[in-house]
Amino acid sequence: MFDFLMTHLPALQVVVPMLAAPICLMLSRGTFAGALALLTALAAFAMSVLLLIQVIDSGPISYQLGGWPPPFGIEYRVDAMNAFVLVIVAATSALVLPFARNSVRAEIPPSKQALFYTVFTLCLTGLLGVTITGDAFNIFVFLEISSLSTYVLVALGAQRDRRALTASYTYLVMGTIGATFYVIGLGLLYQATGTLNLADLAVWLEPLGDLTSVRAGFAFITVGLALKLAMFPIHAWLPNAYTYAPSVVSIFLAATSTKVAVYVMLRFIFTVFGYEFPVVELSLETVFLPLALIAMFVASAVAVFQTDFKRLLAYSSVAQIGYMVLGFSMASVTGLTATMVHLFNHAAMKGVMFMVAGAVVYRVGSSAVSSFAGLGRQMPWTMAALVVGGLSLIGVPMTVGFISKWYLILGALETGDWVIAFLIVASSLIAVIYVWRIVEVAYLTPAPEGAKPVPEAPLSMLLPMWALALTCIYFGIDAELTSTIGRTVAEALISGVPAVPEVEGIDLSVVEGLTP
Repeated sequence: MFDFLMTHLPALQVVVPMLAAPICLMLSRGTFAGALALLTALAAFAMSVLLLIQVIDSGPISYQLGGWPPPFGIEYRVDAMNAFVLVIVAATSALVLPFARNSVRAEIPPSKQALFYTVFTLCLTGLLGVTITGDAFNIFVFLEISSLSTYVLVALGAQRDRRALTASYTYLVMGTIGATFYVIGLGLLYQATGTLNLADLAVWLEPLGDLTSVRAGFAFITVGLALKLAMFPIHAWLPNAYTYAPSVVSIFLAATSTKVAVYVMLRFIFTVFGYEFPVVELSLETVFLPLALIAMFVASAVAVFQTDFKRLLAYSSVAQIGYMVLGFSMASVTGLTATMVHLFNHAAMKGVMFMVAGAVVYRVGSSAVSSFAGLGRQMPWTMAALVVGGLSLIGVPMTVGFISKWYLILGALETGDWVIAFLIVASSLIAVIYVWRIVEVAYLTPAPEGAKPVPEAPLSMLLPMWALALTCIYFGIDAELTSTIGRTVAEALISGVPAVPEVEGIDLSVVEGLTP
């Protein structure tokens, strides 16, 4: 039985949550649906960890669906890069769902709670499917599963604020435009190559770089994915979606959806097209890099003036996406390492910050910055987690944010670009301002006169919140695991030469690399 499960782990990673979703809907009570969703998330997390260990130990996994060999059939291909992203997505869901127990009861009507867990599990299915598949059209299918689910999840926030409906509609329109661009680009590549398998596409595209249709396909795909990952300046859907969605949805989306979109962007730019593709280098230098630098400053500056904590965090996320884009736009091993490490680090730091927002909404009923007044004494554990997450966003040493920015600065210095290194440090100083605003209100502003005492967040919220907070500290002190995986992925993406990471206790002698 165990051998069977290990053999079919890639398929089970997607099939288990896909089958669990309709069962959640049939369990009309939210409590039962929530329990099943949690068990599903834990199973997905366990499978993602097993896949990561298997990939590190034995090299990439090729799983053929329906017995049809690629490129004729659909292939699930797991390597170091997407196994790492699978762990991020599954681990986040496994931490968010215990937190959701009280939050969902407070923000979503009982009649819609089973629907919430159903759509949440479908969203998880889509994100896992996008990450694990080796077929370009399959990416679109799973991308739409996750997107359609997300539109519903955001709209469920209308119980607390009716603006969630317009936020969801805006997200739907922009998400549809992004998906349409992606499909148009994919159609152009299929016309030129006759294949949709990612590895096969990479082989066929290599001699076709001069074709106008192939270059147009690259442009359509990158613009579509840039919209999905909320890259500046086409990020307009993100602030409202994160602000007005239910707290649990904001946590999950902030920690996962943009990370998966960044992964797909990396997969197409460096694995399918390759750095030697004629327009890739030009695009990274003249489009991605300057837009990333602008995002780091503009989005951070806008965050400073926000009066709602969730909206502040949303604009902070746009800035953090800028750091990820900056890393891979350097097109160096160190820069790509920074991007891969920041995928994990940002999921942890922004997850804990949105959990703090969710706990405050649960106890106070509002995420306005002014509602944090006096909470430093009344909710000490929650506000302590806020400080840890805030220090990580700034990039203070001994937090995960420092590790990410350290690699970014090293990447800039390796190329002799001192200006970019200076800009990375300068943008971090803006984060000090908006983080300090919240800390100042929480610890130095007294609670309003006559206000009722606010109890600490429930244990079901504090435990996952502090699991992420401790993650921010631990991997800020000992980043060997994340840095090793990140550098392994970066070396394979840049050179295509198999890179063997030295992770203690695991035999890595047969790792085969990422590219076909």
